[in-house]
Amino acid sequence: MIRSTFLQFSAAGLAALALAAPLAAQPRAAAQRPIAEAYRAAADSLIRAALADSTAWQRLAYLTDTFGPRLSGSASLEATHDWLLAEMRKDGLQNVRGEPVLVPHWERGAESAELLAPRRARLHLLGLGGSVGTPPQGIEAEVLVVQSFDELTARAAEARGRIVVYDVPFTTYGQTVQYRSRGAIEAARVGALASLIRSVASFSMQTPHTGATRYDTAVAKIPAAALSVEDAMLLHRLQQRGQRPRLRLVMGARTLPDAPSRNVIAELRGRERPDEVVVLGGHSDSWDVGTGAMDDAGGVVAAWEAVRLMQKLGLRPRRTVRVVAWTNEENGLRGALAYRDRHRDELEKHVLAIESDAGVFAPTGFGFTGSDSAYAVVRQIGALLQPIGAGVVTRGGGGADIGPIMALGVPGMGLAVEGSRYFWYHHSEADTLDKLKPDELARCVAALAVMAYVAAELPERIPFGTPTTPN
Repeated sequence: MIRSTFLQFSAAGLAALALAAPLAAQPRAAAQRPIAEAYRAAADSLIRAALADSTAWQRLAYLTDTFGPRLSGSASLEATHDWLLAEMRKDGLQNVRGEPVLVPHWERGAESAELLAPRRARLHLLGLGGSVGTPPQGIEAEVLVVQSFDELTARAAEARGRIVVYDVPFTTYGQTVQYRSRGAIEAARVGALASLIRSVASFSMQTPHTGATRYDTAVAKIPAAALSVEDAMLLHRLQQRGQRPRLRLVMGARTLPDAPSRNVIAELRGRERPDEVVVLGGHSDSWDVGTGAMDDAGGVVAAWEAVRLMQKLGLRPRRTVRVVAWTNEENGLRGALAYRDRHRDELEKHVLAIESDAGVFAPTGFGFTGSDSAYAVVRQIGALLQPIGAGVVTRGGGGADIGPIMALGVPGMGLAVEGSRYFWYHHSEADTLDKLKPDELARCVAALAVMAYVAAELPERIPFGTPTTPN
């Protein structure tokens, strides 16, 4: 069992849980009562169950320890899907199925980076997903370190025939990740032989961070990889002194034909309006380093457990609650796009989409994208989560896997967590189970369960449509 986390909560939160009435059927007058009043008993029941049950933690540990990294196209990802489907059926969930998706199949191969001058040293490197490989003998060249695309353009003549290194400190993910996604394109434009980036990471202990890169048909495809923060800074210091760092880069990366995969889906069918759906989940794939515990096995397991607890407690809402483990989020979003296309004719009956893909750290609430009237409703549901510190619902939120259906009008939200450590481990060998805490995972389960259950149970559905005010 998970150790009780009640000591972490406010006195007011403790009192709310302790004084909650036994779970009972919702009164007919629920539509006229404030949401926080009408659904307090059900919410508190779900919170208590989540905090007292270790199933989520045990399943997350089993998934990551047993199947390890789960890159699209790998046998380990499909073995994970087989296990998810079997366990969901054992749980008694309904309409358990795998919806087929063709996904990219990229393999890293052997790779290395060696500093040849002014001294010899092994550098810490991870190829970027989708990169081409080097010739078998590798690439040997001097380095040009730059700190922006503008600097690269200004020094284009120096870049030709060199290995470009982008030493760009982490600010925000959105600002810094452009060097990972566009770095090889811009380096190829100026005639570079390869593109290396300082890892997109807010902290490092010689741990390089991978991620997807892109190419443009207008320029050559050149090898692309990430160096550890420390090694990128080393090369920059050498260059600033007037020394001429020289590297040998070897990468065996290759892209194979697309491979079959699946979106894994299970449901708790609604008792009155089963064709209306609240969908929640995370992505089953991970990069081929670490075990993807934080990104995003934890999100999948938390959403799955949220639905299992509803069933265990006999809380069958008016509408269907559907849990999805989307495939291929990391290097293609094929699962998200396939879900949108397969369910396109049903999207107007998707009441709410919820994603957990920010790590299952201590939850603080949700970020929401939808109409003003919908936002007013989900804020009221959020108030039910104040006892566990997850009651704040802010404007603006969603996720990569629900993005395609949100673009067609489905209200969407992402679970918000205390994320100060997320980019320490993101896309690296360090994304392993020990970085997470059982009590924080349990609180994420509780937050997802309450939000999904009440959204599915409300007498009137959450309004469908795009935001009417800027997010």
